[in-house]
Amino acid sequence: MSEIRLRTLENERKIISEYGFLCCNTRGRLTPEAECPVRTAFQRDRDRIIHSSAFRRLKHKTQVFLSPDSDHYRTRLTHTLEVSQIARTIAMGLGLNENLTEAIALGHDLGHTPFGHAGERALNEVFPEGFKHYQQSLRVVDLLEDKGKGLNLTYEVRNGIVCHTRGEEACTLEGRIVKLADKIAYINHDIDDAIRGGVISEGNIPIEARRYLGQTKSQRINTLVMSAINNTTDTVCLDSDVQSAFDILHDFMFERVYTNPVCKGEESKAIALIQKLYEFFSTHPDELPNEYIAIAWKDGAERAAVDYIAGMTDGYALKVFSDYFIPNGWEN
Repeated sequence: MSEIRLRTLENERKIISEYGFLCCNTRGRLTPEAECPVRTAFQRDRDRIIHSSAFRRLKHKTQVFLSPDSDHYRTRLTHTLEVSQIARTIAMGLGLNENLTEAIALGHDLGHTPFGHAGERALNEVFPEGFKHYQQSLRVVDLLEDKGKGLNLTYEVRNGIVCHTRGEEACTLEGRIVKLADKIAYINHDIDDAIRGGVISEGNIPIEARRYLGQTKSQRINTLVMSAINNTTDTVCLDSDVQSAFDILHDFMFERVYTNPVCKGEESKAIALIQKLYEFFSTHPDELPNEYIAIAWKDGAERAAVDYIAGMTDGYALKVFSDYFIPNGWEN
């Protein structure tokens, strides 16, 4: 082991609290490999995610507003970066492993479809096995990236990715922090985007939420982050008043924004487009790119169609749909 990496691991032992996860305790990778002489395993995981094709495509995937005209609305990539920043701040305050936290945060949405949750619902309705973006995120890092070889991430990062939304809790406190940071990020930046889009105003935000969380986005995020730091030990926890106010804010957003026709008016078209692509590629697997044809042979045409469509950006999905289903103009 190199002196640099040894020093990094020793620093972890000094800095990370009893509830944090030391990299030297990792359960390892699906395929064992030689360690990097400089970076820890979790730092390598973070770098592999950042350099992946799936990560780059997040910049052209919808967060809430479908294909917004302004450059100031969030995309799936900017959401991911905000989650990473919030999660790292909480992890630092609690003395947790920031590198593990960051790797999970950066990888948590790699499996998201084009057109946000509308695309997720579209595939879930037609794919017999069902579709959940967090399960697809794990499939991306395990099987789809790097021309089918996957990224070969550590168990703890993979576990944090697949457990970031619903169901079983992550096995590390770092993974459970990312789950909270995801919610803090999307609720607050979706408020920001909804105000910019004229869907709501600051004055519409419930008084109880503003009283306990703050009047601005920065104040709300700071209140939630500090509450998590001050109340979490081995379990992620907010104080009761802050948790109640956060629940009120969450319910408000689902009522006024996430089901608002201004934000979601085009979703039925997006769903129809995704399902039409699925119908076509699952019955014409020979039209898939070569790497997905290989998946069709191994796991079936429907699975291959889902993998291909889920990896598309919004713009690419529109282009593919146009290529197959919109007639070209007559050329003399």
